[in-house]
Amino acid sequence: MKSDRLLSILLLLQTRGLVPAGELAERLEVSVRTIYRDVEALSAAGVPVYAERGRHGGIALLPGFRTDVTGLTEDESRALFVLAGQGAHTALGLDDALGSALRKVMAALPEPHRPAAELTSRRILVDPDRWMRARQADVDLDVLNRAVFADRRLRLTYRHSEAPEPTTYVLDPYGLVVKAGVWYLVADHDTAPRLYRADRVHAATVLDAPVRRRPGAEPADVWAVLRRQVEQRPTEVLVRARVHTDRFDRFLRLHGDRMTGPPEPDGEWTRVELALPDVGSTRPLLAFGGSVEVLDPPEARDLLAAAAADVVALYRPAARQGR
Repeated sequence: MKSDRLLSILLLLQTRGLVPAGELAERLEVSVRTIYRDVEALSAAGVPVYAERGRHGGIALLPGFRTDVTGLTEDESRALFVLAGQGAHTALGLDDALGSALRKVMAALPEPHRPAAELTSRRILVDPDRWMRARQADVDLDVLNRAVFADRRLRLTYRHSEAPEPTTYVLDPYGLVVKAGVWYLVADHDTAPRLYRADRVHAATVLDAPVRRRPGAEPADVWAVLRRQVEQRPTEVLVRARVHTDRFDRFLRLHGDRMTGPPEPDGEWTRVELALPDVGSTRPLLAFGGSVEVLDPPEARDLLAAAAADVVALYRPAARQGR
C-alpha cells in the first residue's frame, strides 16, 4: 500500500539521514520515479523532505525534524516480542538493555496492539538448544565482541576438537553468530574465511592493528559461505541404540550433543538416536561394554562385533601365553 510505503520512507530517512533514491527504490521494490512521486506526496502532507541532485545526492529530511509515529501493525508488534532465546542476550550482557528496550517499545505501541504483543511474549517461547544436549561451558564473549565492534585484529589461542594442544592465530573478525545455542566467531585467517567456536577459545587479545577484511565482504556473506561448507560435508549416519539406565547419565555427558531427539524410556533401558559422521564413529560406544547396544544400522553392529571379538581374542589365556 502507498501509505505503508510513505511511512517506510519517512522512518528510513529519519534513521539514516541522506539516502540515495536508488537505494530507497531497491529496498521498497519500486522504481526511482515512484520514490520521487512519494517524496512529493510527503512534502504536500507537510513533511519537510527534500531531494538533492547529483552524484552524492539523495533524499533527506530537514535537520531537527522527528516523528513519533511508529506505524507498527499488530503482527509487526507481536513479531518484536518473539525473541530468539534469552541466551543470546545473556551472553552479550544485554539482558537489562533488552528488558528496557521492550518496555519502551510497549509504551510506544498503539493502544489496541499492546495486549497482543504482551500475550505473545508470554505464550511463545523459543529454546534454541537441542534435546538433552550436554550443558555448554559459560562463554566470555567480551573480548571477541570488542574486537568485532572496534574493527581491530584479534590474537586467538584456540583448541580444535581433534588437536590435543591449542594453536594461536591472528585473525580478522567479521562478527559473532549464535546457532543452536553455540556461539561462533566468523573471521578471516590469512584472507580465508574460518569458523571458531567460542567455547574452545583459551585466550583472546584485541590488537592495536586495524582489521583487514576483504573488500566488499559482509558478515552475513562470510557466514553463508562457511555454513555451506559445513552443510556440504558427507551426510551423517543415523545410529539407533539403547543405553542401560544406570549408565545413561554418563552416556549423556559424552554423547548427548549427538542425539537427534528426546530419549525414549524402555524398561531398564533408554532408546536414543545419534547422528554420527560415519559408521566408524560408533567405536567409542564400546567403552560402555554391555551397557550400550547399537540396534541399527547393521553395518555398525558388524563393526562393533568385529572390534569386540578382537578384544576378546587379545585377552584369551592362549593368546597371552603366546606372548
